[in-house]
Amino acid sequence: MDEFRGRVINQDDVEIFRGHLSQYEMHQLGILYEHFRDDLVYIIESVDTLSILRELSFREIVSVQHYVSLKKECGATVFAEMLVEDILSLGRDAVLGFWESLYVLQNDHPHPNLLGVLDEIIQRGETLEQHILLDHHGHDLPEELTACQMEHKQYLLEKTQSLEELRVPGSSQKPQSFHISERYLDLIVASGHQFRERTQHEVIETGGKHEHYLQKAHSNLERIAPNRLFRWCHRLRCIPHAVIVSGVPGVGKTTLMQKFVYDWLAGKLYQRFAFVFFFKFRTLNTKEAVSLQKIILDEYPHLRKNLSEILQDPQKLLFIFDGLDESAHQIEFQSTELCVSPHSLNRLDVIVVSLVRQSLLKGCSVLMTSRPTRLASIDTKVFPRVCEIMGFFPKQREMYFQHFFGNQVISNKAFHYVRENGVLYTFCYIPSYCWIICTVLSMCFKDNDQSVQLLPKTVTQLFVIYVTNILSNHSQDSGHAKELLTSVGWMAEHGVMSHYLEFEEQDLATFHVNNSSKLLSSFMVESAQSHGVIYSFFHLTIQEFLAALVHYLDFSAERLKEAFEKAQSFEDGRGEIFIRFISGLSDMSTRSQLKPYFGDLSSEASKHVIALLNDMSSSVTSHEDDGVDKRKTLNVYACLSESRNKALVSETIGKNTIFDLSEFHLAPLDCTVLSFILESFKEVELLDLDACFIQTEGLERLAPTLHKIKDLSLSQNNMRDEDLRIIYSTLTHPDCKIHKLSLRENGLTEESCTTLAWAIKENKTLRDLDLSKNKLAGEYFYQLLMVLSDPTCKIERLGLMEIKLTPDYAPSLHHLTGNTNLTHLNLSYNFLSDTSFSYIRDLILNSLRLKEIRLGTNDFSEEVVAKLRSLQTQRPAVNIEL
Repeated sequence: MDEFRGRVINQDDVEIFRGHLSQYEMHQLGILYEHFRDDLVYIIESVDTLSILRELSFREIVSVQHYVSLKKECGATVFAEMLVEDILSLGRDAVLGFWESLYVLQNDHPHPNLLGVLDEIIQRGETLEQHILLDHHGHDLPEELTACQMEHKQYLLEKTQSLEELRVPGSSQKPQSFHISERYLDLIVASGHQFRERTQHEVIETGGKHEHYLQKAHSNLERIAPNRLFRWCHRLRCIPHAVIVSGVPGVGKTTLMQKFVYDWLAGKLYQRFAFVFFFKFRTLNTKEAVSLQKIILDEYPHLRKNLSEILQDPQKLLFIFDGLDESAHQIEFQSTELCVSPHSLNRLDVIVVSLVRQSLLKGCSVLMTSRPTRLASIDTKVFPRVCEIMGFFPKQREMYFQHFFGNQVISNKAFHYVRENGVLYTFCYIPSYCWIICTVLSMCFKDNDQSVQLLPKTVTQLFVIYVTNILSNHSQDSGHAKELLTSVGWMAEHGVMSHYLEFEEQDLATFHVNNSSKLLSSFMVESAQSHGVIYSFFHLTIQEFLAALVHYLDFSAERLKEAFEKAQSFEDGRGEIFIRFISGLSDMSTRSQLKPYFGDLSSEASKHVIALLNDMSSSVTSHEDDGVDKRKTLNVYACLSESRNKALVSETIGKNTIFDLSEFHLAPLDCTVLSFILESFKEVELLDLDACFIQTEGLERLAPTLHKIKDLSLSQNNMRDEDLRIIYSTLTHPDCKIHKLSLRENGLTEESCTTLAWAIKENKTLRDLDLSKNKLAGEYFYQLLMVLSDPTCKIERLGLMEIKLTPDYAPSLHHLTGNTNLTHLNLSYNFLSDTSFSYIRDLILNSLRLKEIRLGTNDFSEEVVAKLRSLQTQRPAVNIEL
């Protein structure tokens, strides 16, 4: 994208582009339009609405007011869909004008999807239509291969057409199967260029990044729909032959691949591929010396007769490999050990790398999935396109709840509860977490008032309820449950510490796990392999929870300390959730729900965990100067939040209630955690959140505690006018303690001035207010000035630097003399001119308590600057900065 950013499109460029499109007939323009429809909707959703409407209005295509009203009424997505549809219905000139408008728009809005679409149209020229039609209709195959293809598609259809909804573990309920088109929800796939070493648990980090994308005012997130995975890559100016899709555990990588294959079978995408071969690395692990031909025939024996002919046209083939992170082979994509023949025997890793590197079946395409942690350790440059599944955005989350509960009232109730709970809502971007959360809430929202009291507030409580539900569905005595979960827990802990996700029968024997127990099947799933049975937990987080729980079931101070310290030492952050569970279980009320099944869990373990948390907190809270330390500090806060132990928070943080998290990206989840920490204090000296990108959702999560802050700084957070409702509720809180507030350099306009005026009028504590570097000039700014000029206004320091003030505002600025408390005023970097002099002079001379006024970088002449300086002799107590 960088090669496009900053490029200035002039009128000659526009004429060339229009000429390029004008060569197409209307039916050809229609083909292009339909091909890019999803992109166009997303682009219109993402860029500034008025910018695109003004360009269209300039070309006399649409009315700005009509579509502005439509967006307010229907929302961004419906507005974008209707605009795209309406343009097409208006005919050829409108379609050409629309493309021309988008072309001009890249000057100010270089959105990656917009740049990609325009580049594909320009670079691919006449061949683009041919490729579009090929993807729609496919190749003409010989009769024998057509019959073979039909048989292959039927085989894959049986494998991919159904989605199975997990049964509630421990219950007699049978799994339900649904057609994939009924239950599949679109997952957001975003482009990504590199995978660095991670400093956070991948689930937490991706959740934070995910919410950050949601909050960006003009998102630079490039969305890659499944039908765009093998389309033009504008960064490299090519059609990618190899694509890798990353995603955290449970986010839907395998389901996305299943839907991809199903849509190919249904003729919805990529008919350029005559044959698709779908493999899972997990099932390929036992293969040693093998050929590509044998790999294919082992999975697809019906191709034996025609395989040689199929492999003769590699450009018609797509190989899908799911789960690179589950491969037992060390796959190095920069390896020079390659093969060229599909018939020669080689190691599996050599065959996979050779397909990606194009030494084997040159022209074929490869699609692969992996967890981010695996990609962080390999060189992915060989893949022209690297993507990451971001999971569910809010609309998909809500739809998932509706599908799960099937009852509108209950699904709305459950979703509202989760939406209000910052921790649970963050984790809802992962489909498997959605299932766990919905499963737990389905128990809590019964017609039983007691169950509502058990609603989870933390992730630890969520998994406690999940486990208790499994145990309640089993008739075994508590002794059996404790014995089994102790042995399973130690095996799970060994896996977390050693990074094992799969266990063999030998592992079960080592940890004395009874694999004949029905209870075991509620936590682990069996997978038959050629060399034996492989066991894995339903979800990585279940493994992490049981690994933490075992330290309370079978307490050993030495083992607990060793596990805690080892989990802290992982630089990729994979021990974070384990530590959070350990911390969460230290809360007696959280543990008590497990008492009917295990008896009293170790209170000694709880005491040791609290001591370890105290030590961990002391080691990081005194070092908050750089990003790494701030991340560690927030991880400690997250553990304290899980523990629900406000006394521990006060003890570990002490009386130094200064929280400086400036210039560190705070995800909404971080804000939820920080809010709990702030709750633990009656009063907080300083909260510095400058340049933290918190924006609306983060502010909402902090809102209940902001009134406790004496010095609150929210500069450079791209806040919008609608965010001022939170500032209003904070300043008008009956116990508000805010003395100093900075809203400097945000996205506030004159629309926020009325809300600010009412808040200041009702507030009793505010003395220092900085509104600099916002676009406040406008009609409503006079309302704010009126309040700031009132004799009852308590504000002493006022920052109005660079807020677009012109000479028209000078008479009203003079009214600030009415504020008898004003001591410091900053009016620098505005557009005040010589005509403002008399008003500014009177302001300086008549503001009796004024100590400093800043007027530098306005439009004063040298003569007026000299006059202003001369006022210093009349008011020597006032420092006049020019």
